[in-house]
Amino acid sequence: MLSAGPPTRYLRSRILWPVAAPPLDNGALLVAGDTIVAVGRARDLPCPAGVDRVDLGDVVLMPGLVNAHCHLDYTHMAGQIAPQASFTDWIKCITALKGTWTEAEFRASWLAGADSLVRHGVTTVGDIEALPELLPGVWEGTPLRGISFFELTGVKSRRNPAHLLGETLARADALPRGRWSAGLSPHAPYSTVPELLRLSGEAARARGWRLTIHVAESAEEDAMFRYRHGPLYDWLERNERDMSDCGEGSPVEHLERCGLLGEDVIVVHANYLQTEDMELLACRGVSVAHCPRSHEYFGHRPFAWRGLERAGVNLCLGTDSLATVRRRAEPELNLFAEMREFARFAPEAAPEHVVRLATVNAARALGLAGRVGVLAPGAWADAIAVPFAGRGDEVASAVVAHRGEVAAVLIGGAWIKDGRRL
Repeated sequence: MLSAGPPTRYLRSRILWPVAAPPLDNGALLVAGDTIVAVGRARDLPCPAGVDRVDLGDVVLMPGLVNAHCHLDYTHMAGQIAPQASFTDWIKCITALKGTWTEAEFRASWLAGADSLVRHGVTTVGDIEALPELLPGVWEGTPLRGISFFELTGVKSRRNPAHLLGETLARADALPRGRWSAGLSPHAPYSTVPELLRLSGEAARARGWRLTIHVAESAEEDAMFRYRHGPLYDWLERNERDMSDCGEGSPVEHLERCGLLGEDVIVVHANYLQTEDMELLACRGVSVAHCPRSHEYFGHRPFAWRGLERAGVNLCLGTDSLATVRRRAEPELNLFAEMREFARFAPEAAPEHVVRLATVNAARALGLAGRVGVLAPGAWADAIAVPFAGRGDEVASAVVAHRGEVAAVLIGGAWIKDGRRL
């Protein structure tokens, strides 16, 4: 049991919820270094002599939340872009806004987003890096662990896909490894040429990296690929994008032709799918990251979560960025807020299921199943404490309904306070 070394911390709580297993009254967690070595009821798991013992009191001690999709560097864009008449208009707005920001502004925005995530219980994140020059500096400014997905686009620049990818890989390969690792994010089918999609898939798989891509986000993207028309098609054609890859099926089928789909891929949004798209994603083992508040901001049609799950797709949650949260909403990157929004439009989903979307399922999507998103022997010692004063059968409902910051955060066996490891 103690292969991780001698025990260093013993945490006791009124409720301990591993998420992958039922809640335990009067629970205890035994940690050795950065690894969990035992989980159980306090009466069955006494504190070893000489080990740091902390009684967390009336809380639910549970795994740190896992945010499967985020844009940390857009955090300070909260409230700066009102919902637009079309998705294409929104792309124009955010592109123009990004063009006015300095590197220092993006850095401050990234770090503010990371701090917001930690205060609200996220311990692992899959983040899209539009400015890789911020790395590894921003990594050192947060206790979070995660995957930095290097964003790739090739339409506007018209750069040679192999050269563009080569530069990105060289930058990523030079980064240190630790709590953070690298992945690739071809931005979207409409913004990434087919050759770059194909090469990105090959390169990521050769390195054992994960891939993530925005797909079927809007009705305009769907119309572009299926029918060769619509505002997005017209705008990109005017900007001299080669449109010969359109008119041959859905965006998901386009990715299949490019060889991108696989178990190492997270498709983000997937708002406009047909049944055959869902079945194809399931067949290839692709995960789907849904961002409920972003979905509400754009006013998309109801998200087909039940169809995706019936097909066998691993569904998880992400926050997206604060650029796509309405002004009236909580201006924080907050996965609890995403769970509440999911529960609002899908009241038939059990609270336990909603929490799994932000823990177990998201960990699987990021390739970290069994390491994060659960409290179990061998997992990393990432845990949060959520205040709780209800009955034992109300644990999941209370977690989904939680508002505000969490009571305590543990990442890699270290307590986090004011955004820093103690």
